Amino acid sequence: MTEAMRIALVGCGKMGEAALAGWISSSKAPADALSPSSFAVVAPRAEHREALCDAYGVEAVARVADLAQLGPFDMIVLAVKPQVMPDVLDEVADAFGGALPLVVTIAAGIPAARYESALGDAAHVVRVMPNMPLQVGMGATVVAAGARASQDEVGLVNDLFDALGTSHVVPECQIDAVGAISGSGPAYVAYMVEALRDAGAAAGIDAQLAESLALETVGGTYAAMKEKGATPEEMRISVCSPKGTTLAALAAMDEAGFKPLFASGVNAAIRRSEELGGNA
Repeated sequence: MTEAMRIALVGCGKMGEAALAGWISSSKAPADALSPSSFAVVAPRAEHREALCDAYGVEAVARVADLAQLGPFDMIVLAVKPQVMPDVLDEVADAFGGALPLVVTIAAGIPAARYESALGDAAHVVRVMPNMPLQVGMGATVVAAGARASQDEVGLVNDLFDALGTSHVVPECQIDAVGAISGSGPAYVAYMVEALRDAGAAAGIDAQLAESLALETVGGTYAAMKEKGATPEEMRISVCSPKGTTLAALAAMDEAGFKPLFASGVNAAIRRSEELGGNA
């Protein structure tokens, strides 16, 4: 990649803006070659465009059609909700015709074949499933190739998102399941912290202190597992003493259906992703 690479970002909500900010500031190749001049952003609201220009020094336009005057582009990143993707694809097809750049989408549920059908034979599509820790350079992302995307194109997208945390290439058939684990996962972790806070408060601990303790425990456990290379099973066993309090807690959680509860949530997220793809 060179500094001449140009990326159009369509939609700049939380995830899109997190990627934009991360790429501009990253010192990790190949994102380290990107600068504000590498980007043009499509944002319908004038106040949002002004804020993006002020914050990142990028060019911002109101419509996909306006990108024509700022191109050419090597990549177009579609960071809009699945529900509005069909309209956006119509706009992209009208704006670029047969001269499409590489199409990268972070929308849940919609298969690559849908993009290829809407955009025609020129469409090389890579699907991406990032998660919110992208905002702090600790994203867990997977990428999957559409039918016409080359190995080099998939590798480039994977490397760009790896610069924002970690990224892995998976078959497209796995991407909905991955989204249910890592894409939605930050909400599960935050909900667990909420539950620990509330349980602590019910036991008489100050709620703010209980929340802080729970949050630091999540972060500390992650750091310890990464440093030691410990598996989840190894970490769990290392904390448990025979006939101790932790084993008592885990036994109660198992009796309440702890693991099946998570499986139920993951399966519900997969079904919803499939519904979103079907409705888009």
